[in-house]
Amino acid sequence: MTTNTPESNAARTGVWFVGARGSVATTAVAGCAAVTAGLHPPTGMVTETAPFADAGLPALSSLVFGGHDTASCPLPKRAEELTAAGVLPHGLPSAIHAELSAADGEIRPGGPQSGDARSDEELIASFAADITDFVRHTGVARAVVVNVSSTEAEPAPDDPRLPASSLYAAAAVRAGCPYVNFTPSTGLRTAALADAVSGSGLPHAGRDGKTGQTLLRSVLAPMFVQRALNVRAWSGTNLLGGGDGAALADPAAAAAKNAGKERVLADTLGAAPEGEVHIDDVPALGDWKTAWDHIAFDGFLGSRMILQTIWQGCDSALAAPLVLDLARLVSRAHEAGLSGPLPELGFYFKDPDGGPAALAEQFEVLLAFADRLKETR
Repeated sequence: MTTNTPESNAARTGVWFVGARGSVATTAVAGCAAVTAGLHPPTGMVTETAPFADAGLPALSSLVFGGHDTASCPLPKRAEELTAAGVLPHGLPSAIHAELSAADGEIRPGGPQSGDARSDEELIASFAADITDFVRHTGVARAVVVNVSSTEAEPAPDDPRLPASSLYAAAAVRAGCPYVNFTPSTGLRTAALADAVSGSGLPHAGRDGKTGQTLLRSVLAPMFVQRALNVRAWSGTNLLGGGDGAALADPAAAAAKNAGKERVLADTLGAAPEGEVHIDDVPALGDWKTAWDHIAFDGFLGSRMILQTIWQGCDSALAAPLVLDLARLVSRAHEAGLSGPLPELGFYFKDPDGGPAALAEQFEVLLAFADRLKETR
């Protein structure tokens, strides 16, 4: 990862995080620096595997980070907190302090915060100016805006204001930057932005990154279909803490999150089975999560069977390599002149912009996309 000193424009790519001081963004910045320095391998980064070697993706060492956030905790301090929580390795924050400080210096105040009287247009113009200034003064060839902020509730149909995620998405389009929505929030998917998006000529991808429980669902659901086993019910529970746990304690935000988890099953099985997903905020768990699924299905001659799964892990460590993958892939798509939604990146999302629902098929589509990028070099 480069620090913000003048270099060849073509060698540098900006990554502008919405939620830049959150756990996912901090882990992504720290992870990029650690891999670049040779301190850790790029575990979990699909773009660092052989099929992508000649796709012309920007090097990890070329990425320059910045972003918006309403939080004030500096990235070095946030990294120390994540180390104490067991998310980042001990000693890493001090080893990459310069890179964390450089990224923190490029973070601008987000919004709207309580008492902010600015209109939607004023907020969009301010956010877009921040992004444009980042591109200009860092000398990057382009910047990708990636939303990794907390999940917001679905907006009411008659709400006269755009949700925060759509304000940032609109700012990305206005600044001429491709956009990735790694959250279940609205982002570009609102009628108010349809004309601006279609006329921008920018590539975009989303929504809602597939990291743990839904990743496992997207693998298991096709198995039942392929083996002609009838799924009667599929229920799930998530126990998590940290910022995500607090945000998803809001029933409206949890409903937006769960919609993507359930959509994977409906798309793959042909109909949504009985059962729901529940999310419980357990602050003591911090950044760690346990996801449990209970699947009831019929076997031969109507025999009743049960499959249960438990997924335990750290969402930030699962999400960060995917976020880096997406920033590189979408940047390269922009460089190659691609525009509009990128269904080829559905491998990464619960609610992708088109494409097959089965993970194996999505991965084959992603590999074909890598081949397509190679042909544009």
